[in-house]
Amino acid sequence: MAQKTALICGISGQDGSYLAQFLLNKGYVVCGTSRDAQMSSFQNLVRLGIREQVKVESMALNDFRSVLQILNKIEPDEVYNLAGQSSVGLSFELPVETLESIATGTLNLLEAIRFTGAPIKFYNAGSSECFGDIGTTPADELTPFRPRSPYAVAKSAAFWEVANYREAYGIFACSGILFNHESPLRPQRFVTQKIVAAACKIAQGHSHPLQLGNVKIKRDWGWAPEYIQAMYLMLQQPQADDYVIATGESYSLEDFVIETFKCLGLNWQDYVITDQSLFRPTDISYSCGNPSKAAQQLGWKPQYKMPEVVKMMVEYRLSHNKR
Repeated sequence: MAQKTALICGISGQDGSYLAQFLLNKGYVVCGTSRDAQMSSFQNLVRLGIREQVKVESMALNDFRSVLQILNKIEPDEVYNLAGQSSVGLSFELPVETLESIATGTLNLLEAIRFTGAPIKFYNAGSSECFGDIGTTPADELTPFRPRSPYAVAKSAAFWEVANYREAYGIFACSGILFNHESPLRPQRFVTQKIVAAACKIAQGHSHPLQLGNVKIKRDWGWAPEYIQAMYLMLQQPQADDYVIATGESYSLEDFVIETFKCLGLNWQDYVITDQSLFRPTDISYSCGNPSKAAQQLGWKPQYKMPEVVKMMVEYRLSHNKR
């Protein structure tokens, strides 16, 4: 068999970097894009020890010509769209950029694939945020979308673009509706990484308290390196379809905090304060996914739940930050 080529849009992020590592191990030629490949440090690829094995190109997702140019140059078998503004909180401050980078970016990729006529398989990073408040029933592929942030609105639009191009043009295009998934590669602006970093510093003698918003929200947290395997599996199926990827278990942010401090032998209540200014304009109180379709059709099941995820993140932080 000929060696496959994968194009990963947003390769410098958590998921893009783990996916690059996974596909390299599968024998793929891996190319990644960034808005400015010359200026980007690709720090996550460096941390995983794969920076030299990946070819990088500059591509502006909101510019159709730029997208088409890269598709024609790379001629990928598979395209993974993991790019775009990735913070729910930040989307309230940057709604226009969020919509353009996610909804317009996804549309440009789909239209460029249609334009080339090449048999490219396309994966789109959907989000559990699209569901909004679901009550207490875990969301599956048939749960309606009720987005509650500019980020979720943009992700919802991208999801329906993918479904539309699949049905209208027969393009092999899937969306993975991924619930929260964490790892040591998460940026500091994500609350999980903020908690782990602060707790480890406190354990090492720092006296600054940890300020958090609403700790009563519940989320379905998984382990990112497992979730990228599901992305790959979606593109290996005989037919394109959309899948919920989750652990099926939900924990409160308070549970996450308790678990983190417990790993370090500390009582969280001595170090955490609630800050009203960190509450979002609208938030989701409960989030949980039902991954049974992925288990049945992809053979994908998560090994790690929130307590194990916290433990691995804390252990990594301590082993890489001795000071």
